[in-house]
Amino acid sequence: MGVKIRLKRVGKKRSASFRLIVSESKYAPQGRFIEELGYYDPTTEPETYDIDEEKALKWLNDGAKPSDTVRSLLEKAGVMEKYNQQ
Repeated sequence: MGVKIRLKRVGKKRSASFRLIVSESKYAPQGRFIEELGYYDPTTEPETYDIDEEKALKWLNDGAKPSDTVRSLLEKAGVMEKYNQQ
């Protein structure tokens, strides 16, 4: 099975926030996960996010596949640029 970096929804109704997690692809997105990499809150103005770059680079180098949304967040944070330079 593959390892994915994806978003896990947390928060109240109509005010969702998300955590960036690493989990096996066979588990549900809201289920078990291996490690938490950061958070993303789209409800604030401007959107806020905090990503642990070292952990994210470690997982990307180990072969974890980010979801499309996570990939765009990693690009905004500059992690994908560092990953592509390696």
